[in-house]
Amino acid sequence: MAESYVGGLEVPDKVLGGFFDFVMPFFLKHCSSLLCPYDWVASETEVIAGGSKELMKIQYDRPQAMLNLMLGDSKFVYPKYSMGLWENGATTLEESQIHMIDDVIRKLGIQDGDHILDFGCGWGCVPNYILSKFPNVRFTGINLSHEQCEYMRRKMQDPESHLSSGRFTLVEGDLNEAHFDEKFDKILSIGVLCHIGNLTKTFKKLASFLKAEGRVFIHIITVRTPNNISSPFTHKYIFPHGRFWNHEAIPNCCQDLKLVQRWYLNGNNYRKTLTAWLNNFDKNQQAIKDLDYGMDYGRFRRIWRFYLIWFISIFASCDGEYNGNGQYLLVHA
Repeated sequence: MAESYVGGLEVPDKVLGGFFDFVMPFFLKHCSSLLCPYDWVASETEVIAGGSKELMKIQYDRPQAMLNLMLGDSKFVYPKYSMGLWENGATTLEESQIHMIDDVIRKLGIQDGDHILDFGCGWGCVPNYILSKFPNVRFTGINLSHEQCEYMRRKMQDPESHLSSGRFTLVEGDLNEAHFDEKFDKILSIGVLCHIGNLTKTFKKLASFLKAEGRVFIHIITVRTPNNISSPFTHKYIFPHGRFWNHEAIPNCCQDLKLVQRWYLNGNNYRKTLTAWLNNFDKNQQAIKDLDYGMDYGRFRRIWRFYLIWFISIFASCDGEYNGNGQYLLVHA
């Protein structure tokens, strides 16, 4: 179905979404092994992140103008490609993202004066917001996406951005090659570990950056199925070598860090976020259709809409209790 849709098959949104709404609960509840189509999805791989440069090209280095309009880009909240928190009463996408970051601040226990590492800092939305709240916090962000780093470099020259405060350091590169002169009070990673193939090695690396009494906060898409899940469609078109880790994967892969507390955020938070992204994407067609996607725009649009419509259904399935977001607070073992 995916290839036919991408190739031009016209399917009304209600039919496509209805199909996903019908089949996904069955797969998640009874046949989750069918959502594990490759051997590398089932367990950790040797490398920390496979296909990371391909991922940047396919997903994160798309035209910035399109991503700004889809994800939202304001003076206060920069583009953020992860779940917004709606369950506390948010009524807009921007408000949901603010609620989500405020929730991270509370759970991680951020204090003024902390030096924080953001592993996979995206466009700098989280550092910028937290820097605005704490005048003595320092942030170091590490990011492999050149286009996202270019966005942040522009903000670092913008006097209205907190990234220009002198308290934000940007490192463009891979976690494997990262080295820092000082250790961090707090480390956070939001939405990155879905692209990580070896959690054990990642946690070992993060632990080496953490002060003795430091804390690590992980936010990740997770599934309450016996196995990790992925799909040929997402592997080919959206998240190469990406997977949704089983909810127990992070606790089970912690050797150098230990779990202190964890939370499961219902998938309906992501359903509402994805729905807002789809609405933004659709209503801005005239503004984004002539940008360079490296392919015919009609094909790109079908890939992107199939992905968003499908993911809306995945996270809504089973009342959001199977596919949602896991959050984990870790300290040194």
